[in-house]
This record gives sequence, structure tokens and C-alpha cells, in this order.
Amino acid sequence: MNERKQHVINKAHQLFIEKGYQATSIQDILDFSGISKGTFYKYFSSKSELLIAIYKTVYKKLEKERNELLIGKNPADIEIFAKQMEMAMITNRKNKLIALYEEVMASNDVDLKQYISHSRLRSLRWMYGRFIDIFGEQNKPYLLDCAIMFTGLLQNNLHYNRVATNSSENISEVVRYSVNRLVQMVHEVTETGEQLHEPELLEKWLPGAQKKNREQLDQFCKITGPLRNSITKQIQEINEQEKYLELLDFIQEEIMHTKEPRKFLIESALQTLQNNPAALWQKELQQVNQITTSFFQQLEDTEEQN
Repeated sequence: MNERKQHVINKAHQLFIEKGYQATSIQDILDFSGISKGTFYKYFSSKSELLIAIYKTVYKKLEKERNELLIGKNPADIEIFAKQMEMAMITNRKNKLIALYEEVMASNDVDLKQYISHSRLRSLRWMYGRFIDIFGEQNKPYLLDCAIMFTGLLQNNLHYNRVATNSSENISEVVRYSVNRLVQMVHEVTETGEQLHEPELLEKWLPGAQKKNREQLDQFCKITGPLRNSITKQIQEINEQEKYLELLDFIQEEIMHTKEPRKFLIESALQTLQNNPAALWQKELQQVNQITTSFFQQLEDTEEQN
């Protein structure tokens, strides 16, 4: 991402935390970040688009760090999941995301509300997938219900613990208490065979999401972390470094969060990465290329079956 654009995002985020989203004007952002109105509108069409850019920046960093916890580990290890949830809750607190959510949901901004709703559904989908890793395919019919219940359990435990202790410092304790309850919850629900929501609902809520092969997406996330580190270490020129990181960000955004990933654009971005002057990262890029090729092949096979 352009360094100046990222500067505006960081400064606006700081203002939203200090003053609140509604109370912060575009002029406040211009003054605090030291840019002109023309520069602002070069990057963002509105204040709401800027807030969405903040969310995306935070989520992208969280997603990267969350996936790095899985590298070389057993996905079925519930301890890794507990660490991932602890990381997410600390990120929420540090970036005041809950307070911003509440402001957005109380506003009349349709685009922002839709973005927040989709973000929550994507988080639920991720959790459902992790539960399949942990509790097994045989329990899959019940795991969407468990993901919904766990989300409410964790959020309320965090809220009332904060009210009771007047502190947010014991996030780890609350997360682990909630994860322990999760194990019992899954056991009870699978034993009784009760089901409230069918997992197929995720396809209705997030059309096209289930067509993506989750195993391939996990592989993609695991390889982009080391590739990103290689780019940062091996490219000294800042502008060149940003160029390659932006290409990688673009590929990840298309693969992970776009309903209909644009194959020709992804292939073009990969080609530019492969043609870097020093011919670096060839092993990692070969793996990325294999994953994306397999990914699109599966999409085509799914479309033919439908």
C-alpha cells in the first residue's frame, strides 16, 4: 500500500479511537494527517470508505499473525485455537474495534453496516472451519451451531468480566475459560444430535464462499507469510519493496475475500513477482502458483458440476 495512504489510515484510526467515528470530521483528518482535501479524495471517496480501509488493515494483519501460529503445528491442537482467539481479542481491544462497531451499527450508513455484517460472517466461517480441524468431519453438522454459541459465550464473558473487574488485562484467562466450556458444549451437542442451523446456511449468507477449497486457502496463507518476510529482507529499495508487497496483498485479497476471483489479474500479478530483477523467492512463488492453479481448477470443476 502507498506509504502516504497508510499514514492517513493510521492517523484517522487514532482520531476515531480518541474522538469516536461520528465526532471526527474529514477536516479533522486532514489537519491531523497533514494532507489536503484533494489528496484525501484521491485515496478515499468518503469517511466510511476510510473506516473500511482501517478494518481491512487490522484484519489483514490479524489474519497473517493468526495463520503464522499454525505453521508447523497440528491444526487439531485446541491450544493453537485458544492462542488465535486470544490474539483476536487483544487486537479488538487495542484497536477499539467493538466501540467502532457499535458506532457503525447505530448509524444510517448502509455500506458500513453491510461491511461489518459480512466481516462477522467471515469470522464465523473461519471459526466453523477451525472447529472442523479440531473436532473432526464427523461432527461437522453441529459445528456451525457451536461456532455461533461460542461467539456469544466469549463476547459476554469478556464483557461481564470487564464490568466485574474494571479491567481488560485478563483476556487470556477469559478466553481459556471459554474454550474449556466449548469442549463440553461440542461433546453435549454431538451426543444429543441436536441441530439448530445447518452448515449450508453459510453458503446462503456468504454466496460462493464454500466453493473455495479451505485446505488450499490454508496452504496459501502459510506460504505468503514467509514470502512477505523474504520481500522485506531482500529488497532494500522501499518503493520496490512496497510494489511487491502490494502485488502479494492484491493476490491474497482476490483469493481470500473476493466472491469471483479474477484469474487473469492474479496471473498477471504472479508474473510480475516472478520477473523481479534478482529472481528472488522462486521456490515460494512456485508454491503459490501451484496453489492458485489448483484453486481455479477446483472452481471450474464445481461450476461444471452445477
